[in-house]
Amino acid sequence: MAKAKRKLTAREKAEKKRRRREYMTIFVNGKQKRVKRPPTIDGIDADEFIRRNADPIWLHQNELWEDIDGDDKEGK
Repeated sequence: MAKAKRKLTAREKAEKKRRRREYMTIFVNGKQKRVKRPPTIDGIDADEFIRRNADPIWLHQNELWEDIDGDDKEGK
């Protein structure tokens, strides 16, 4: 019979929780690799958050012209 697994201590649980928040597991060439998670704001991607909440002036000042919504996108 296999050896019974032991329970994690509180410190080990906290460390596991921190690692899961900070890193995610991906597969590269059939092997698992742990990489840092992309930055998020309120649970959504930072770029998506900016697209939803930024005003046109801020987008222009930060040179994000492709995200500015305009009526004349087609050159009308």
